[in-house]
Amino acid sequence: MNMNSEALRAKYDIKELELNSLLEITQAINDNLSEEKLYKIYDFTIRGNLNIKKLALYVLDDKWDCKVNFGTTAKFHDIHFDQSFLGYEKIQAFKTDDHSPFNEFKVIVPIAHKARQLAFVFISGYDDKEINTNFIQALSNIIIVAIENKKLARKQLEQDMMRRELEIAGNVQKFLFPKMLPNNDEIKVDSFYKPHHSIGGDYYDFITISENQVLFCIADVSGKGIPAALLMSNFQASLRTLVRKTTILKEIIHELNYLVMSNAEGQHFITFFVALYDKAKKRLKYVNSGHNPPILVKNNIELEMLTQGSTVLGAFSELPFLNVGIIDHLDSFLFCGFTDGLTEITNSKGEEFGDMEIIKVVKKNMELEPAKLNASIIKEMEEFKGKNGFMDDITLFTCKIDTTKKV
Repeated sequence: MNMNSEALRAKYDIKELELNSLLEITQAINDNLSEEKLYKIYDFTIRGNLNIKKLALYVLDDKWDCKVNFGTTAKFHDIHFDQSFLGYEKIQAFKTDDHSPFNEFKVIVPIAHKARQLAFVFISGYDDKEINTNFIQALSNIIIVAIENKKLARKQLEQDMMRRELEIAGNVQKFLFPKMLPNNDEIKVDSFYKPHHSIGGDYYDFITISENQVLFCIADVSGKGIPAALLMSNFQASLRTLVRKTTILKEIIHELNYLVMSNAEGQHFITFFVALYDKAKKRLKYVNSGHNPPILVKNNIELEMLTQGSTVLGAFSELPFLNVGIIDHLDSFLFCGFTDGLTEITNSKGEEFGDMEIIKVVKKNMELEPAKLNASIIKEMEEFKGKNGFMDDITLFTCKIDTTKKV
């Protein structure tokens, strides 16, 4: 066999090896192997067939990581990628600082897809053997793009799962709020609720306990998302169970604090206001657990902020203090409760809406029905904030009771 035949035979063998390498990588991708296994096959293929002495493959995940490395003195799995390498856009000879560990390599091979750099292959070959860098680039591109597609598919699946979880949490949250609120001559109740995201962390309720007693409340959980929504759902269910057993507010608050502390383990807490009105005794009892003080207009004349109570629920295993506010001689009253999403809305100057703006609207419109009063507060808030957006859930709960009127 002459030299030309030997050369042709050698080239044929190399091409056959390259083709077999492509087939092996393609088959691995079609078999839907894991990213880790794909990198191992890539490593094995490069080592066995392509005359490469040293290699480091860096791939962009959340950051640049070395996924394959062999033949080098330095351990490149532990060496950070130099951002200056992003300037290399084509295969070329590679030269870096003499003190850089990357000076072990002679060629850099960028891997891009749709103008986005996904990886870089750093290589050095044996002195007497030629490296087909174009094939290295093609082989690397096939496997890196396949892995990138797997990442995108996984992210899409995660997003679909998250979307489904949000839908479930949203459906669960719908059960937090009463389906019907009283609207008769004696009791009129209205609410406004605007979640910041698809699910929120606010809650309000109105519960008829007996012919003479009603309980109403408003709450806000720290944090957002599914954990906060589920915690509030559990909170609501527990409150309704407790109310069937007792109307002693101190007992209810202690039990709810234990519940939040046990379930949230200090990761979330709940601000909570609850009031119990007895129309036979003309008495209102309430506990404010770290919530924005609601407004009470007594007998259509005197305005009071309801501040008596305790600290937030879920912050301490045992509440450091707990006081029950009592207001007697209430034939009629207007109650207006809200969450901090309303008071903390800002205008273009960075000023907060605050409690005082709500108090002003209530003073001016205390004779209005709850629905119209809420509409007035929301209108004032919209005008105040202008083009600024909402930063939190907004809840407004207004109740008007007049026992001098008959149902």
